[in-house]
Amino acid sequence: MNHDLLTRATLMRTAEVGDAVMGQLIRHHGPDEAVALIRSGTLPEPFIARVIAAADHPDLARAKLLRRLTTWHARLSASDPAADLRAGEQFGARLVTPGTPEWPTQLEALGHGVPLGLWVSGSADLRFACLRSVAVVGARASTAYGVHVAADLSAELGDGGWTVVSGGAYGIDGAAHRGALTADSPTVAVLACGVDVAYPSGHTDLFAAIRRQGVLVSECPPGVHPTRARFLIRNRVIAALARGTVVVEAALRSGALNTAGHTTALGRPLAAVPGPITSEVSAGCHRLLREASAVCVTSAQEVIDLVGDLGTDLAPPSRGPVLPLDALNDQTRRVLDAVPSRTAAGPATIAVSAGVDLPTALSCLGGLAAAGYIDRTPKGWRLRPTRTPTTH
Repeated sequence: MNHDLLTRATLMRTAEVGDAVMGQLIRHHGPDEAVALIRSGTLPEPFIARVIAAADHPDLARAKLLRRLTTWHARLSASDPAADLRAGEQFGARLVTPGTPEWPTQLEALGHGVPLGLWVSGSADLRFACLRSVAVVGARASTAYGVHVAADLSAELGDGGWTVVSGGAYGIDGAAHRGALTADSPTVAVLACGVDVAYPSGHTDLFAAIRRQGVLVSECPPGVHPTRARFLIRNRVIAALARGTVVVEAALRSGALNTAGHTTALGRPLAAVPGPITSEVSAGCHRLLREASAVCVTSAQEVIDLVGDLGTDLAPPSRGPVLPLDALNDQTRRVLDAVPSRTAAGPATIAVSAGVDLPTALSCLGGLAAAGYIDRTPKGWRLRPTRTPTTH
């Protein structure tokens, strides 16, 4: 078996997901030496000093680090990386590691918290799929409104060539994945368990569809079940894979706001969808908007405008329906406003009321009559009662 994959698989069994201390150890000493140090039960003093200096409570940091090393040593001794790789292969999963062609380089923005590797199951290329991607996240206990918005946004993003990244959970996440699938677009589900574990179980068919059209992704080795902590920790990966994040619905305390926080920390665009002010599951979105942490979006075009390439992915400006009056110039509008609706007025009176000279008033009145806005009567001009102008 590939030596680098075995080493990474060993470390992924040794450390908990998102372990920034392990990330530092690998960054400073490399994967192979990290395994050797953990196996020996010792860490270099310069490394210990760096960890202690960066800790919030330096006086407790050494003891905490040594306890962590003891845990690593025990886990490393019990690990079987070859079995993990065989289990992944049997399920159709592959281990993607930093420096390999499928590795999304945008994950490096996580610093010491970058994943040690990612288990990937599905037909899409993870790196390619995430080049133009948006995270769409939200409440598990979503409303019909939220599900509708998430599905529509994701379908339109998929139609526009964008990959939707989400967490595979019930509610908004599931709606986002389904919307992307209807657009025949890849979608990426970042799980808090092994890619061979269907959690939630009600999404077994959805995960199968995602594998056919996109990918399931996890930092957890095969067979690992989710914990509350892993759900929160995996949110940083959702935020880091995508160019930006859209929160569709979120309560004031929710995992979606955790993802929003990671997005902001990474300096990526954050958007929120407004909802009814009476809805508890929109309260988190409204707080993000009120605090100016997120940009208000109401369409996929606005999302793409926010996260896309400057000058290429601009959304058209929002405007109301085009009315026949929009074609009138300023002087003609003023003349029309000066024409009475119940009585009639002569051209001179209309010219004075509109603030234009008489020749201009006569010219505008002729054009307005031809367009069907006004009628000429024996006593002067008046608005046409039906107000149904002809089109030219």
